[in-house]
Amino acid sequence: MGESRFDREEHFTKKVRAGKRTYYFDVKTTTKDDYFITITESKKLYDDGGFVKHKIFLYKEDFNKFSEAFAETVNFVKSKQMPAYDFEEYSHPSSDTAEGH
Repeated sequence: MGESRFDREEHFTKKVRAGKRTYYFDVKTTTKDDYFITITESKKLYDDGGFVKHKIFLYKEDFNKFSEAFAETVNFVKSKQMPAYDFEEYSHPSSDTAEGH
């Protein structure tokens, strides 16, 4: 069977646990040895113990636009929509590894 784009070798993985969800940021390689990032949200379903996953593919030509838009969006919420909220309460060191995603 042929390799799908979901099965590419991972060169780097960062796992972020967030309550019922886990986010994975993976660096992978295309068949032409170019790099891209996948962002996966994995959410546990309590009914059957399974998981539902959503995945975004981000290619190098979009890295800057994506990171700028993401930062601008987060900063808007923090400064304009919820300026009094203490977002630092969620800042704690992460020692998560990416086993088993």
